[in-house]
Amino acid sequence: MTKRILWPLLVVSILLVSSFAGCVGGGQEEEITLVILTRHDTTIQMKVKQAFLSSDIAKKYHIGDIKFKYTTPGEWKTCIEEGAADVAWGGGPTVFDDLYLEGYLQPLDMPELLQYIEQHIPKKFAGFPTMRTDESGKIYWVGAALSSFGFTVNHDKLLQLGLPKPEKWEDLASETFALEPPQVGTADPTKSTSNTRIFEIILQAFGWEEGWRILTLMAANARIYDASDSVREGVIAGEIAVGTTIDFYGYTAMKSNPACEYVVPSGQSIVNADPIALVKNAPHKEAAQAFILWVLSPEGQKIWLDPQVNRMPINPEVFNTPEGQQRSDLKKAYDNLENVSAIPFNDTLALMVEITMQYYFKATLVDMHDLLHSVWVQLVEAKRNGKITDDQFEQLKKKLTDLLTFKDPRTGETVTFTLEWAKENNEYVKNNPDDYLSVWRTAAEQKYNEVLNELKSITG
Repeated sequence: MTKRILWPLLVVSILLVSSFAGCVGGGQEEEITLVILTRHDTTIQMKVKQAFLSSDIAKKYHIGDIKFKYTTPGEWKTCIEEGAADVAWGGGPTVFDDLYLEGYLQPLDMPELLQYIEQHIPKKFAGFPTMRTDESGKIYWVGAALSSFGFTVNHDKLLQLGLPKPEKWEDLASETFALEPPQVGTADPTKSTSNTRIFEIILQAFGWEEGWRILTLMAANARIYDASDSVREGVIAGEIAVGTTIDFYGYTAMKSNPACEYVVPSGQSIVNADPIALVKNAPHKEAAQAFILWVLSPEGQKIWLDPQVNRMPINPEVFNTPEGQQRSDLKKAYDNLENVSAIPFNDTLALMVEITMQYYFKATLVDMHDLLHSVWVQLVEAKRNGKITDDQFEQLKKKLTDLLTFKDPRTGETVTFTLEWAKENNEYVKNNPDDYLSVWRTAAEQKYNEVLNELKSITG
């Protein structure tokens, strides 16, 4: 009797559940929400979301939404470990090589995507690789856009101040730009991935010691901003005459203000592919790679051509689209960039000293900026006014820009901030930044004051 009652109830229950599922899902696959770790700004995020969700690829792979997480690369790793992200996108090759080396990326394996990369994405651009592969040829990240690094000038501001147009990095560190208020703009590398790369380029183009002399005087000539886009806005507004920028910030400035021009220092820069990658533990592996495919296609590459974005696409086929035909300026820049004279750049070396470089720059050039700027301007003024000789000027300039000698808080030994020291201690500084920030600030303050006191003793 009991079995006769329970069996019909079970059938009814199954039918009700089935009917309810049909109402909420319509018998279709559940829609996917992709989570994308990114360093791209909200303008790019908004335009990508709108364009992608209306695409055929999104419909084919049942992608109903994408959510962007704009956090630091360090926080990305936590998200990846927790399986809370599908794709990492934007932030430069150094960030992605770090993720690759630490095992946070997985190789692309969707046949359609791999075939598209093989047929449509150049393996090198201006002599630089556009993707990261392992020894077996598996692709761990691929460039979604191109980037170069230089500075943007405001010709109206230069003319107003009677300043020459700078052409090379050392021009930004010259006596010509030792002005009050500062007319050079740059950003704190601990808050800007693009300026971190610019400083790494300078250190490799000129060598560690000479590179730091240029960075020191460039900072002394500069107003230092908390964000790279603030540097761009400063140039556009004529707040400063020149600012260090990634290329698309320069293109944006040129579109916003015709007085602006983006300059790639001849023989002193590099061309980067800005990566996109499939992360480890991605919950939607196939859909994530479908999104990467869309980003690389002309349809996705159109985002870079938007007047509010102004980035350099990786796929030249986008210039054959109606939108591409309207951006002859970017096509010209693309062709020029392909033939740029670039330096050989060692990504591995950049990674080996990146943390020490960032914190040393912050402690000595950002945190002690007011004193550094004041001493440098007074030193240049003394030379201009004939109060010190050229030899005296050069001697004090050398002391001002010498690498710091300091007491290492870890070993208690007195050391100099050489390239070898930076490589050997990068990981330790990464884990104990406050110890070194304090020591470097104190040592820098002492050195700058010594230069100032020597200057005063000479000039009376």
